[in-house]
Amino acid sequence: MQDISINTGAAVQVYTPLTDSLYIRFVSYLDAKPKTIETYTKALRQLFAYFTEGGIQQPTRDNLIAYRESLKQQHKPTTVQNYITAARLFFQWTAQEGIYPNIGEHIKGAKLDRQHKKDYLTGGQVKAVIKAVDRSTLQGKRDYAILVLMVTGGLRTIEVSRANIGDLRAAGEYTVLYVQGKGKDEKAEYVKISEPVEKAIRTYLKARKEADQAAPLFASLSNNNKGQRMTTRAISGLVKTHLTEAGYNSDRLTAHSLRHTAVTLSLLAGKNLEEVQQFARHANIATTMIYNHALDKAKNSCSEAVASAIF
Repeated sequence: MQDISINTGAAVQVYTPLTDSLYIRFVSYLDAKPKTIETYTKALRQLFAYFTEGGIQQPTRDNLIAYRESLKQQHKPTTVQNYITAARLFFQWTAQEGIYPNIGEHIKGAKLDRQHKKDYLTGGQVKAVIKAVDRSTLQGKRDYAILVLMVTGGLRTIEVSRANIGDLRAAGEYTVLYVQGKGKDEKAEYVKISEPVEKAIRTYLKARKEADQAAPLFASLSNNNKGQRMTTRAISGLVKTHLTEAGYNSDRLTAHSLRHTAVTLSLLAGKNLEEVQQFARHANIATTMIYNHALDKAKNSCSEAVASAIF
């Protein structure tokens, strides 16, 4: 990678931003989780590749804005937002350390659409998906248990992946599953498990013949990873396979659609926003309100009224 000249004011020093001590210092400054560091590393590699390809040795604010516009041509708004956030943090840090001016200050990322990118399933469609699962095999028992758990508990794939057998516990009169959610360090929250879902999980565990409480709740059956914890990618893949096999093959239907379905069907059942926020484990009720707004919009009958007046 070409070195970037960084003017500290008194003299020009040369650094290779993503290697050696400078990058180690920046990562230490972030004090972030490994996944976040991985994301920022990828983002900064792209940033400095852009500078290198353009022969930019002393980047300016205009260079950074041009970089953002180039990102918009190739990536989704969420990716652009993440990459620009990484750039802003990096140059904020270089300014604090007296290494390079903060050329990223007040530069905006991308405008994010708050509408849902994925569709949800109706109750009838969910029944069709789970009914199509062949539960005569160990894989079928496992997949069925995962599907009904995700769609009734609103679980994310990361929560399913992290779950252990010992996380199935009692809370009052109910069986619950303690989960470690996105961005969480421990399993402090739980979801209630309905009787049919618990039966599906217990049936799978009995067939699997696994009782170790520290073992993953759902294990891989692949040759390379048999018995080990399933990855989020594997969980997403099996959900997509069963959606497709049931006839629901759409880019807007994914593993996240099951969580989307759980929240949406809760609201359609008349549960209030506070209940659904708690159920979905949304940190901010504004997130829950996005679902409610989408349903209110679907119920809007203005188009029918206009059509009735005309025809």
